[in-house]
Amino acid sequence: MPKTKNPIKRHIGSSMSDALRAMKIRTLVLVLIELAVLVTAILFYVYDWPVGFKDIMKTEYWIVGISALLFLNILHLWFSEIHLTSIRQRSDIDAASIIGSDVQEAYNFGQLGLIVTDDNDTIMWTNNLFHDRQIDLLDHNIIEWQPELAELKSAPQDAIVTLTINDHNYNVKYLADARLYIFKDTTSYEQIYAYSREQATVIGIIMIDNYSDIAGKTEDDNNDLISKIRAAIFDYAKDYGVLLRRYRTDSYFLVCNFSALEKMEKDEFSLLAKVRALGKGQNITPTLSIGLAHDFPEVIRLDEMAGNAIDIAMSRGGDQAVVSRYGEDMRFYGGKTTALENASRVQFRSVADSILGIIRTSSDVIVSGHKDMDMDALGSCLGILAMCNHVGVPCRMVYDPKETEKKTRYAIHNAFTKAELDKMTITPKEAEDRIRSSTLFVVVDVSLPSRTMGQKALEKSTKTIVIDHHRRGGEFIDRPVLTYVDPSASSASEIITEFIHYATANPRIEVSPTFATIMLSGIFLDTTFFKAKSTGGRTFEAAEILKDFGANNQKADEYLKDEYEEFALVTKIISTVRTPYTGVVYCVADEKDIIDRATLSKVANQLMQLKGINAAFVIGKTSEKTIGISARSDSTVNIQLLCEKMGGGGHFAAAAAEFKNSNLTTVEDALLDTLANYLESAKSDIGGAQA
Repeated sequence: MPKTKNPIKRHIGSSMSDALRAMKIRTLVLVLIELAVLVTAILFYVYDWPVGFKDIMKTEYWIVGISALLFLNILHLWFSEIHLTSIRQRSDIDAASIIGSDVQEAYNFGQLGLIVTDDNDTIMWTNNLFHDRQIDLLDHNIIEWQPELAELKSAPQDAIVTLTINDHNYNVKYLADARLYIFKDTTSYEQIYAYSREQATVIGIIMIDNYSDIAGKTEDDNNDLISKIRAAIFDYAKDYGVLLRRYRTDSYFLVCNFSALEKMEKDEFSLLAKVRALGKGQNITPTLSIGLAHDFPEVIRLDEMAGNAIDIAMSRGGDQAVVSRYGEDMRFYGGKTTALENASRVQFRSVADSILGIIRTSSDVIVSGHKDMDMDALGSCLGILAMCNHVGVPCRMVYDPKETEKKTRYAIHNAFTKAELDKMTITPKEAEDRIRSSTLFVVVDVSLPSRTMGQKALEKSTKTIVIDHHRRGGEFIDRPVLTYVDPSASSASEIITEFIHYATANPRIEVSPTFATIMLSGIFLDTTFFKAKSTGGRTFEAAEILKDFGANNQKADEYLKDEYEEFALVTKIISTVRTPYTGVVYCVADEKDIIDRATLSKVANQLMQLKGINAAFVIGKTSEKTIGISARSDSTVNIQLLCEKMGGGGHFAAAAAEFKNSNLTTVEDALLDTLANYLESAKSDIGGAQA
């Protein structure tokens, strides 16, 4: 179909071109007449013809004559301008007749602006929208006026550019065939959107983490610290326009708009620090957990999201705010203190009995640790195996030698015969094939789906339990039937030991000396032989329980001993130590060395034995295409937050990150950038003391 030219452009083009052509002719005629008169006068003057002309033409006559010519030229330009303006006005008036008065009315109602240009991008015509807004664009170059419009000329026909002109927002589209720019005023829509966004509902929950420890046996009204905490919470809510209602002794339900949430996020939830400060001079430091949700139209779903956010805040150790926006990663604020030690035997018993109950209703159980399985992951898997053996439900452990650390492989093949190993283990592929609706899949020492050794089997599982001691991040296993994440525990083996000991099973759950030794080795590993900050009274109690089951200290230690080559490698890496900030060090291994993650952790642990070191990071290649960072701190720096910024995670004082298809220099730069931007916010403001 042939393209039809724009009638506006055709009409205006003919009118303007006719006027310009006539003006050029008149100007040419006038100039020729003036030149003829001037040349004739000069010739008469030079030749004095007729005789006496030279005497008559005095200087003042020449001045009057030239002035008359100039006046005539000015008069001509003035009349030409009036004539062109008249044509333009007629073009404006004729726009309605050209496009139709109804269409013109539609343009006005829809706040549409039209601009027609010539081949040189000079504006030839605009409609009433710009005239009404006192914007005179005629004879201006449209690209010089708005340079952003240049990209439309080479862009596809449906491309749109957004502009702001005199406090009005426009979406602009260009029709190349007609040289027509269409401006759509979106100011009102954007104002409505901005207002709706600011007033969008936000739902949240505030919980006092250690309420029972602070309140003790006293009533709220008689506890001075509890009263101060409540006052701080209500004052903060009042300052930020938050509606607050107490629905439990330690919890509050809040409602606010998105504008208030933005202010709180900009403030980085200073309420957390204010409440911590109330504990100065007290025997205990109070902390809060805050979970908020927004950007979903259904309030019921927002309530679920807020509940999930508060669960994550609590599972990460409390003292932080978690903001959940639908369809996006969660945002974390705070986390300035280490997790409070959970000493509730009642909770251990309740969770242990729940796990045993779920196991009993399952046809079989598959248990999996994390990729690059270490002694703690192995020990906690064996603990679940012991619980399954107690109730008579078959259980297999996911085991892939290629995704198992060297020391752990040594321990497995040293502790078990091939027949025993074949009976108790299963490959990731076999686990995937064996999953049924009645199969229970237990994940230990990890809560990230992507880091689970039996990841494919996990994706197929409809019945999952998660047990972990790492702080929970935004990525988490989907819809588990039971979750127990305790960042205050030193290791997953410690948690499983507590479950075994405190379960109400009769007779008691038995753990073989071999299992107990490996579980004890897992505790040794994660606590650096009881020297880590995560070591607490529960850790020693768990070690004592395992000793009662026949754990062998010497063998547990033997499993973790270094070979000479590893010792030399650790020493080599430590020799590269650098100090970008006071108290913060990092090492970078040689490009040629492929290093186990356990070795990277060992280097970080050894660095933390040096005086004056608050945080240590070790970078090294863990495979040809993977680079890992192992991080440790003395709990004065929350390295979990720092590692999360690099895509990793972990504990307050022990964390890690991983980079695919990168190089050591790039990862080193990423670490330095993270330290430069987030180190100050990751520093604990109470010196790393246990809350």
